[in-house]
Amino acid sequence: MKPYLLLYNLANAAGWAIVLKTLADCYFAQQATPAQAWAQTRDVLLAVQSLAALEIVHSLVGFVKSPVMSTFMQVFSRYAVLWGYTYAFKEAQTHWSFYLMAGSWSLVEVPRYLFYAVNLYTKNVPFPLFWLRYSLFAILYPSGISGEILQITRCMGALKAIHPACWYGTCFLLFLYVPGSPFMFMHMVKQRGKSFKARKEGKDGDKKPAPPSAGVDFPLDPKTGQRSTTVVNQGAIAASSRAVDPAAGDAAAKERNWRFGYAKHVVKNVELCCKSNAACMKAAQAGLTYLHEQFEFVEGDKTMSVAEAMKTVKGTFHTHVIKGTGTRPKDFQFNVPYQKFDTKKVKDLKGEELLQQLNKWCTEGKIEPEARDGIAAMVKNPEYHGKALQDKYFVLLGAGSAMGPLRVLLELGANVIAVDLDRDFIWKRLVTLARESPGTMILPLKKDPKDIKDDDDLFKSAGADLLSAAPKIANWLVEQQKGKQLVLGGYAYLDSALFVRLAIAMDAIIARVIAERKDAALAFLCSPTDVFVTKDACHDAQKKAFASRPLWQRLLQLVMPKKMLVKNAIKQVTGDDKETYSIVDGLAVAQGPNYALAKRLQHWRCMLAREAGHTVSTNIAPSTATVSVVHNPQFAAAYKGMGYFRPMEIVYQDLSNAVMTALLLFDVCAPDSAANPKTKIGNQIRLFASGSCHFGIWRMAFKCGSIGEVSALIGYCKIYSTYLYLVAAALAGFAAMVVQKGAPHTW
Repeated sequence: MKPYLLLYNLANAAGWAIVLKTLADCYFAQQATPAQAWAQTRDVLLAVQSLAALEIVHSLVGFVKSPVMSTFMQVFSRYAVLWGYTYAFKEAQTHWSFYLMAGSWSLVEVPRYLFYAVNLYTKNVPFPLFWLRYSLFAILYPSGISGEILQITRCMGALKAIHPACWYGTCFLLFLYVPGSPFMFMHMVKQRGKSFKARKEGKDGDKKPAPPSAGVDFPLDPKTGQRSTTVVNQGAIAASSRAVDPAAGDAAAKERNWRFGYAKHVVKNVELCCKSNAACMKAAQAGLTYLHEQFEFVEGDKTMSVAEAMKTVKGTFHTHVIKGTGTRPKDFQFNVPYQKFDTKKVKDLKGEELLQQLNKWCTEGKIEPEARDGIAAMVKNPEYHGKALQDKYFVLLGAGSAMGPLRVLLELGANVIAVDLDRDFIWKRLVTLARESPGTMILPLKKDPKDIKDDDDLFKSAGADLLSAAPKIANWLVEQQKGKQLVLGGYAYLDSALFVRLAIAMDAIIARVIAERKDAALAFLCSPTDVFVTKDACHDAQKKAFASRPLWQRLLQLVMPKKMLVKNAIKQVTGDDKETYSIVDGLAVAQGPNYALAKRLQHWRCMLAREAGHTVSTNIAPSTATVSVVHNPQFAAAYKGMGYFRPMEIVYQDLSNAVMTALLLFDVCAPDSAANPKTKIGNQIRLFASGSCHFGIWRMAFKCGSIGEVSALIGYCKIYSTYLYLVAAALAGFAAMVVQKGAPHTW
């Protein structure tokens, strides 16, 4: 294959070099007219550009990794211009834009094909050639596009004389340049950024060793010297599934494109857990055991497994206590701030008004009945957010997380053990929040509280890094408030692979603490974009919603790719106990396998802990418009459009914090909650089916992961509605001119 590609690339480089030399001679030496330059370059130019059709074939069959669509667009546009206009019309051949177009093409193509040829046989392409390959487009692409457009427009008069259809076809082709040109240019900008980054990191040549690590990290591959996220990610799902069904585990292990193929194996893993409670426990234990043995803990020059580190690493932290000076009102009522998405009005729901809204949400299919009852208990059983909290200590791993319960708990006067990064600006905010509240905050310090000089010193000494200090955090927590119940909550979040590392660190800490504190409870927030076993009523609601979906959604399904607007109701699973298990697949593939694994290992821990007799609060939170999410323009646009897929609703952070904290309190206080291990639920995989505030994802017609593109399109239409109205007005004006003057080609 390499000899063929080498010959192909060298032939193209030579052909374009001949075109470039001939053009230069014509322009500088002969001062030839465009028509004369065309006559001298025509044969070679037509041949070498026609040869580019093979690039589409190379991309299709996998000879090269170039994207098929962008390759096709580039080749097709040149074919259309060169053969359809420049070759066919003297008007194009005699215009100066021929020099601009052909010169730009050849200046780009000579270094491009030379780069491809050299890159086939060397790991280090000389930097000058590398720079030319990924930089010349910035000038030559706009100039080349301009030349193409001018060549086409020069032919418009002649096209009218041939046939109106040719004229209109050309107008359509020119219109395609409007979206196509920016698309291609931005594609090359991104390609340039990735290539320069890869070269800097050593991926363009010999791979550099992974940078020194600290704390919990993916294992180092001795063959490549890199820390592979994919190998461990795929291995964890495979190990978990293999414990129940070897064939399913092998299928996961053999998945060739894990980045985009992981979702079906996560769904299969949940299906296997439905087989029986014993199977569920096997899958969960196998997955966690694999992760704890594979993940490394690096401390200085020592490297060991996370499992070993949690047993052997010594050390702990000092303890500092902050008692808030705020007071809780005697007539306090639990309230939920409700602000409808994309509106400014906020309503504090409390008492009877809150109960009515909860019933409405439940009737509309936005929250499950058990979630409604759990939140309603804050009104009906006020002791759950009062006296019942006095002997409980809420350990918040990632205390400053936007979705965590810190603020609400402190406002209720609860006891909080806060763990977050050792960054002074973080602790300045958290300590201030605690001091102004009626609650109590306990936090880890690097030095004795007696040696703390002032607040600045406190902020700098506070906190602990979950990744690098996981064993020491566990040692510290085990000794906290003995005789009282610890509620261990994992709320820390970071993007991509860092989230998996954080999840492993939190899991290692939790596993160590619950092994020694038998009465400890667990708490997690579940993402709605995941896979869960639901009540059969949700499955029935999905089918009903799909059957009654509006006409515009039916029409979109006819033209959209199959991966969009996918039916939410999937095949139910029957367990060994002959019970039916309904499953909702809310995975958004774009979030990636790292996010899915981080959430999956939390589910595994929850099920194992509840089976062992621990109270486990793990409820599904709604899709929330946090600052970090809506900062992304695509997500912001999608959130604006998701409300059109009823009963889905996007909510704001204050509402999420309030309802999820309410469910947490209900779970750890109410004796009949599903979180209580004494409450019979059968298979532990059903643990997640009760306290769900999914706000529509579990009961709508389509899978959550399949409505993103359509939602974003709707959102962008709303954002740019003013411009769309102007375009509509312009089209109306154009139509009026057509009525008055006739077809455009006659003007």
